[in-house]
Amino acid sequence: MPLDRRARTRTLRGLAVVVFALGVLLALEVFSRFLLEGSAAEGPRRMVEITIPEGAGVSDIAQILLDADLIEHPAMFRYAVRMLGADTRLQAGHMMLASGQSLLELIRNMTSARAIGIPVTIREGITAREIAGILHARLGMVSVAFLDAVFGSVFVRELVLVGPSLEGFLFPDTYFIATGTEPARIALRMVANFRNHLPKDIEERLARSGMTLHQIVTLASIIEWETMASSEARLISSVYHNRLRRGMLLQADPTVSYALGRGPSRLFYSDLTVDSPYNTYRNTGLPPGPINNPGWNSMDAAMNPQPTGYLYFVSNGDGTHTFTSTLDEHLSAKRNLDRLRREVTLADSNSSN
Repeated sequence: MPLDRRARTRTLRGLAVVVFALGVLLALEVFSRFLLEGSAAEGPRRMVEITIPEGAGVSDIAQILLDADLIEHPAMFRYAVRMLGADTRLQAGHMMLASGQSLLELIRNMTSARAIGIPVTIREGITAREIAGILHARLGMVSVAFLDAVFGSVFVRELVLVGPSLEGFLFPDTYFIATGTEPARIALRMVANFRNHLPKDIEERLARSGMTLHQIVTLASIIEWETMASSEARLISSVYHNRLRRGMLLQADPTVSYALGRGPSRLFYSDLTVDSPYNTYRNTGLPPGPINNPGWNSMDAAMNPQPTGYLYFVSNGDGTHTFTSTLDEHLSAKRNLDRLRREVTLADSNSSN
């Protein structure tokens, strides 16, 4: 064989060896990153919260993971997803993922783990409209869609509830809700949670109280807005029970506030004339339905009023109340409150001068 041909052959063989070696190194690198290594983020693994929107494509998801330092190379993630046939199986929603996972681990977790949902806290005593606002702020949900479910008579009947709406039965709690969840499904979860929190002997308790569940929840919602000191809940309940038994007007300020579209607030005499079935200064008995979504303390108080002869109560200005049995005692307590308010106003005026 001529010398130049042998030289060319050796050169080609050398190049082949180099290319093969580079190929092996590249394969090992890909294997390492695909099976063994995760993101380049330093330090121990940490849990990272991410949100994958409904309908997000693989490229969109890759960018979200890159921004969260969960992957290094979006292109490699996209290739791995398609190679594993996971294009349509990646979960949408709010989820927790560990940093430092290999692509194989990451994709497996994103296709098998359930989205945990965004935490949404519903506190005791807020209205359905306030809940709709919270859902809009936390999930981007259209508030009207949730209110349509809450106040939709067909949906209320389907849930076998008596009353004009689901107001009162949206149980206060922290819910984990995935983005894109239907508003009606969220309302259904809250009502189901309400039922789950009812004691097993609820029918016996209702029988002892002489009231239906709807009436108890309605009364509990009034107690919820009247009570600042939890120890007074059963005393406040006793006043309303006593008034109902005597056929007296409840004259509950919270129901007027609800009729005016407000939360708990100080009322003026002009407010008491509002034409609404929720105005208990003008209509006898309980209002048509709950005015907020009460917690269990108020529910228990509504079913178990403190045995008293009280018919009135007035604020002391510090979150507590003075309870009285006669109109004269009540008027005296009101005069004391008015005097206290004047003194506070005068003190504020003097301090500002």
